[in-house]
This record gives sequence, structure tokens and C-alpha cells, in this order.
Amino acid sequence: MLSTCFNSVGFNCLASPAATELEMVVMDWFADMLKLPSVFKFSGSGGGVIQRTTSEAILCTLVAARDRALDRIGGDNIGKLIVYGSDQTHSTFVKACKIAGVLPCNIRSLPTTIDMDFSLSPAIVSAAVEADVANGFVPIYLCLTVGTTSSNAVDPIDQLSDVASDYGIWVHVDAAYAGSACICPEFRHYLNGIERVDSLSLSPHKWFLTYLDCCCLWVKNPSLLIRALSTNPEYLKNKPSESNLVVDYKDWQVGTGRKFRSLKLWLVLRSYGVENLQSHIRSDVRMAEMFERFVRNDSQFEIVVPRRFALVCFRWNPDSCMVPAGHNVELMNRKLLDWINSTGQVYMTHTIVGGVYMLRFAVGATLTEEPHVIAGS
Repeated sequence: MLSTCFNSVGFNCLASPAATELEMVVMDWFADMLKLPSVFKFSGSGGGVIQRTTSEAILCTLVAARDRALDRIGGDNIGKLIVYGSDQTHSTFVKACKIAGVLPCNIRSLPTTIDMDFSLSPAIVSAAVEADVANGFVPIYLCLTVGTTSSNAVDPIDQLSDVASDYGIWVHVDAAYAGSACICPEFRHYLNGIERVDSLSLSPHKWFLTYLDCCCLWVKNPSLLIRALSTNPEYLKNKPSESNLVVDYKDWQVGTGRKFRSLKLWLVLRSYGVENLQSHIRSDVRMAEMFERFVRNDSQFEIVVPRRFALVCFRWNPDSCMVPAGHNVELMNRKLLDWINSTGQVYMTHTIVGGVYMLRFAVGATLTEEPHVIAGS
């Protein structure tokens, strides 16, 4: 309510110094909690901005990567630009690419397999990039994911950064959901190699007790983002901005006006503190582990992909009981999901990964406790 009712229009520092400075502070605080290197912090050589959603974070960094490449090869060669993700990358990636002017035929959605737990293979990326370069294309952007939407797959940041560095590709890490867990030391290894990427985004409104909309984006080189997104109409010119000593967040995002989003994150960080936020994450993971044990102990069900964080992907297992005549496994699991959700006690969703239909059990609601998981099982 406070974030909305203040009605801040903090497009530049002069319009709302408090909103600007608080955002810079909380972004550095959060970076410290995640143990990000100083190259991503205002206290170092980088910086952070709160976008509305991951979609905008990807779009902004993609535009910066695009313009960096076009400065080198010329604007007439925009049709040669190639971007890469996996078949598990969030669907917003393709949308952002189209908005940024990347030809649909130049968007590479590389295949993943169950053998790699549906994470992106460095060998496959390397082969794709080499083939594109040989055909005269220009690779500019690689979108990695820590915690894919469907199954929480984690792309190996360090190894994929090796591939990208050989070709000067901008590497962005989308950790929208799972990134929040990395404030816990036992999960921090999922960000190993983060010092080698160009940008990282995660969304506190997913698993960090923060209301929508709040997506944190850190960039190693803010000047590339500003150069691509900056506007400077006469009516917004002012001495603080012209001094280059302040941050004007209008030049870090798609729009001009912006809400006082940092207040939401500041209140969460100050109200809970690091230890309580870690406890929140760990509690959800423990409850997911509990549900996973229930599934494994029932011979009629199977875990389809390894559980990571607080998401369990499972299905009714056709190998352990007889499928009724005239029914197939996917149909039975669809009916099971409909029945579960019709009870009003539990709400689950589904996905299809590697051609397999599965149910998704995710723990993350603020008031969820172990008795709820037990009752729902």
C-alpha cells in the first residue's frame, strides 16, 4: 500500500531522490546476501535495478547486447544476430527477442535431455555457436536459467560461460524463482561462475515474501544498458543528471515512469532479516522433501525429475499398476490433477518435459505448514 500510495514517479533522481537512493541501497544489500562479486554492485563497478518482471529484465539486457553488437558490425546487419536459450528457457525469452528485433528464425531453442536433468549442455551450445559463426551469423546473447519453470533444471553457469567468452556473447542468468534460495549457503553453489556473466535477474515476488511486481536485475556494465535505453528530452534535463553523479533509473528500463518498488523489498529485508528469510526458504524445501518421500514410498507414483529447491515433479506410474482399458497414462494423470484441484484443499499445476506429462507440487505460500502437506498427500 505504501509503495502505491506514495505515487512516486521516480524516472530520474531529481524526481524522487529517496526512491532512487533506496533502490541502490537495497540492490547492494541483496547482492551481499547472495554473495555476488563487487562487479555487480554500486559499491563496486556495476549496479542493480528493480524491473517489473523477468520479461523486462531479459528485454533490457537483450537490447544492450544487440546494440553492443550493432555498434561493431553495423545496423544493416541486424538480420545476422543470433540468440540462444534452451527448450526449457521461459517462454518470455522468445517474446523479448522478437520485440528487440531478432528474427524468429535466429532464435535458437537448444534441446535438453533427461540425461542432463534438462539443463543446457555446453557441448550442444558450443556446436550451435560454431555452426552459426561458420555460416556468417553473429552470436550475441545466451540466456541461462537457474531453476527452470517446468522442472527447476539448473544450467551450468561456469561451463557455459567458457563457451560464451570465446565469442563475446552476452550471458544473462534468469534465476527468477530459485535465485532467492541462494541466500542460503547450501544453495549458493548453483550460482557458481556468476562472476563471469554479464547480468543476473531474480524475482523476490516469487519466493521472497515480496509482492508483485519486483524483479531484481544486476548488470556488470551499466553503461551498456544506459547507452541502449537512455532518453534525454529537454523537459527532463537537470543539473544532477548532467553531472553524471546520480542514477536516473529511466535509463535502466523500458518505460520512463516507475513505482517506488524498492520500498517493498526494503520492508521485507528490514522486517524479516537474513536469518528469517533463510528459514523461510529452508522450511519450504523441507516440506517439499517431505512430499517427495510420500511419493517415493507409494509404488503407484514416481518422481520424474530430481527434486530441486521446493518443487516436486511426479506422476502416477504406469509400470506399477494396471492402466484401465481405453485410457492412457497422460489422460489418467490429467484426470488425477483435475480431481486434486477440485477438492479445494490443494492446488497443483502440470507440465510436459521430454514428452512426459507430470504434476508439479510447489511449496511457497507464506502460511503453508507441514500439516497442510500431510493432509494434502
